[in-house]
Amino acid sequence: MNRKYFGTDGIRGQVGMFPITPDFALQFGWALGKVLSRQGKNGKVLIGKDTRNSGYMFETALLAGLSAAGIDGCFLGPIPTPAVAHLTRTLGAAAGIVISASHNPYHDNGIKIFSQEGYKLPDELELQIEQQLNEPLTVVDSAHLGKASRLKDPEEFYACFCKETVPGLSLKGLKIVLDCANGAAYKIAPKLFHELGAEVVGIGVEPNGLNINLNCGSTHPQKLQETVLAEQADLGIALDGDGDRVIMVDDLGAVVDGDQLLFVIVNYLYHTNQFRGGVVGTLMTNFGLELALQKLKIPFLRSKVGDRYVIEALKQNNWILGGESSGHIIYLDATTTGDALISSLLVLSAITKFNQGLYELKQGMNKFPQKLINVQVSQTINLEDRTELWDVVRAMETELEGQGRILLRPSGTEPIIRVMVEGCDFEKVSVLAETLADFVRKQYL
Repeated sequence: MNRKYFGTDGIRGQVGMFPITPDFALQFGWALGKVLSRQGKNGKVLIGKDTRNSGYMFETALLAGLSAAGIDGCFLGPIPTPAVAHLTRTLGAAAGIVISASHNPYHDNGIKIFSQEGYKLPDELELQIEQQLNEPLTVVDSAHLGKASRLKDPEEFYACFCKETVPGLSLKGLKIVLDCANGAAYKIAPKLFHELGAEVVGIGVEPNGLNINLNCGSTHPQKLQETVLAEQADLGIALDGDGDRVIMVDDLGAVVDGDQLLFVIVNYLYHTNQFRGGVVGTLMTNFGLELALQKLKIPFLRSKVGDRYVIEALKQNNWILGGESSGHIIYLDATTTGDALISSLLVLSAITKFNQGLYELKQGMNKFPQKLINVQVSQTINLEDRTELWDVVRAMETELEGQGRILLRPSGTEPIIRVMVEGCDFEKVSVLAETLADFVRKQYL
């Protein structure tokens, strides 16, 4: 399912409707199995995970639930989320499960589900599973219980796929610092880049079940920056705990975020005649990317925040490329979800093709200064009918003179309004953001 169910230590706490406990994982596996059976999808369900201690407990519970519903389960072990999506699609599995809390610390965990086609489940299927969760668990006849198996070397299947996406790519002569966040890609990523010819300096490659994302990975790039400079490397690559997002560091030690990486990839595909359609970003995508794409005469549109919304917009428009500032980049000619390794290989293809470093390649996009303020309000507020607020916003947009934008976005889970201002001049951006945030506080606190 697209929804994640998090809990402290994987067994306490609640987000939305369901706490994630071993009992819940058992019931969830059974509910998924029952829904798949009703649809006539009786093939194996693949079960992958990241490196958290709690993954051992939850994969066993999920398998027991699937078995009770008469569905076979196949363990993949620690493996990136996009690898589960790819293997589900290419091996003809009934579904794929990922046990991971992505970039969260070890004491959280969650469940994601991929459909037979490798996409996150549609809403109607999620609803069927949620409804089934409320039913009492029943067990099929012993002769029809699901069986357990383990796929041999799933990383090799996925690594071969990654290489096939960028045929002929050689990284010989490149020195790369690779931060795997002590997560799901800790084995496959260093091996992949090494086999393509790079000199690899690995950090975050010693998971112990408790150190996933701990001061490392895409959300904590400081150590990567320091190591790139100390090693005089050509660049650094940081993955998150489940390997579906990536940020990079150039040879000067500066962070290159998902918007900038998306530009580098678009520019590469465009100039090698591999690009078609337009690009999908989100409400938070930097305005500089929008302007850079205008220069290339490439259409651009914004979806709601979340990779599932990016994918929906891509499919609706028959486009192939989109992403988020956080480093979720989707390339539908190859993948069905955000894929850190594929995204990295596309950026590296640009470096080798144009014989330029990451610092030079990102110069085609002028990243605009951005100020984001989270404003606490007294209750969840519908902003659409707040005319007095939009009058203030329109006046501020006039001050930006078409070289920036203002975004007001209520949180979907708590009484917070996110105030974001973007523009060429950081001082003006900061003043406008603070002024607008003060207005929101006075009106709605």
